[in-house]
Amino acid sequence: MGPEAKIEAEITVRRALELPALRRGLPEVLAGGDRLDHTVRWVHAGEVPHIASLLKGGELLLTTGLGLGTRPSEQRAFIRKLADREIAALVVELGSRFESLPSALVEAARDCGLPLIQLHREVPYVTVTEAIHTEIINSHYALLRRADEILRRCTDVLLRGGGAPEVLRLLAVFTGNPLCLEAPDGSPLYAAGPESDDDGGPADADPLLAWEGLRDTGVRIDVPGGGHGPDAVRARLVLLPVNSPVAPVHRIAAERAADLLAVVMLQSRQEEVLAARGRGDFLADLAEGRISAAEAPAQARLLGFRPGAEPVLPVVMRLPAGLPTPGSWALLAQALREELAAPGVPVLLGVRPVEGRVPLLVALRAGQDRAALADRIAEALRAGVVRAGLDRPTAHRPVVVVGAPGDWAAAGPGLRHAAEAAAAAQGLPEQSWYDARRLDIELLLWRMREHGEQEVLTDFVERAIGPLVAHDRGARQPLLPTLEAYLASAGRKAETARDLNVNRQTLYDRLARIAQLLGTDLDDPQTVLGLRLALRARRHTDKP
Repeated sequence: MGPEAKIEAEITVRRALELPALRRGLPEVLAGGDRLDHTVRWVHAGEVPHIASLLKGGELLLTTGLGLGTRPSEQRAFIRKLADREIAALVVELGSRFESLPSALVEAARDCGLPLIQLHREVPYVTVTEAIHTEIINSHYALLRRADEILRRCTDVLLRGGGAPEVLRLLAVFTGNPLCLEAPDGSPLYAAGPESDDDGGPADADPLLAWEGLRDTGVRIDVPGGGHGPDAVRARLVLLPVNSPVAPVHRIAAERAADLLAVVMLQSRQEEVLAARGRGDFLADLAEGRISAAEAPAQARLLGFRPGAEPVLPVVMRLPAGLPTPGSWALLAQALREELAAPGVPVLLGVRPVEGRVPLLVALRAGQDRAALADRIAEALRAGVVRAGLDRPTAHRPVVVVGAPGDWAAAGPGLRHAAEAAAAAQGLPEQSWYDARRLDIELLLWRMREHGEQEVLTDFVERAIGPLVAHDRGARQPLLPTLEAYLASAGRKAETARDLNVNRQTLYDRLARIAQLLGTDLDDPQTVLGLRLALRARRHTDKP
């Protein structure tokens, strides 16, 4: 838990006894020593027998004992009434009425668990009252200052382009507990948890599972909707007491952040994108192994995905750089969800705005053809992109990669493989969707680049096809397209000539020129394999 979660949010009986104003009275605790951490809400002084009826609870009551009664039964009844009012403590000054407190009074306080303190020296009650009230006011001021600080940080996050998820994560770290943003119908929109311990210990329990187990005991704070009736509440922020109780400062900070969230959510369809980002976080955690195969089905059910015993098909759509803009993720999430309802199979779709991708899991029903389902899913994804207004003529089409179906143990690795394959497939000839299993060479080359092997790839490309690339820079008739077409047709020259719309003699001349420039035999299988790899590797190098 972070240090901010340990904020002293109130003055306790113990703290009050440490103040010089009370310490001068030489206080002695006779009962309730284990309850000195009770909160002191206010200080009250009084000498009447019915003083309990004037109290509301949480008071530290100062008295000389004139109203305690003379008989043991009266004294016990006096203590019971104060305990029923749940006052913080009873402080009796010796001298005016008692030289020492009666045993009936002490025993009753011990039986009721009421802190009972006797003062051996006289102290001015007005000084005690002023001192404790000053502490209470300072404590409340400190709470407000802490709440203002977290609100300022949340505002800074929004001004830097962040959204509601970033605000929720800040609150989770501040409180040291997970929290969840609920829709008005009680379904989860987004769950966030504090980070792992500073000493590198394990991360806290998954916030979504914490919400399922503790939502009935959590502290709920309304995010106003700006309307009346059903529209009065746009969402609810639920603080979950997993690692520690919800402190007053946490409630104050959450109430102020709720107003900020209301403004953010009113600006666009934030509920849609929040839910989609929550599902995207789950899928990313599953892909990275942060959620086990045993935990995944339960969390997926909370997010509305129930594939049953059927295998799940991992799919990733990667959007071109610059698409979409931050404000259009909500529209894209809604359009994709509605388009994916058409295939009629369970789908769990999330968005990952930072990575620019859309991961999803699809249930593959018994006997259903994977390729046919992949066609329908890819068509729905592209239709959603068009509906969201993100199908720009000048941009490449989104890349859709479909992995292999499997159980929950295979779902995480399948999503990770599909996500990397989608990054590696950018720039390939456009297809409605790519099979992740057929992109292994592209993925190998992409991983080499990502892991700092850019120079190795560049050298390999230069050795294999460098002379041809240099020729094409100043040639009226480039030869690289001829080599690409020849390799794409597996060396079938008649087919290559048709694809290039040239006669065979022209093709033969070009192939001979290519062989001469490269100093190689285009009929040699090893040479052909090396040229194929070089052409693919060229896409992953910085050189044109």
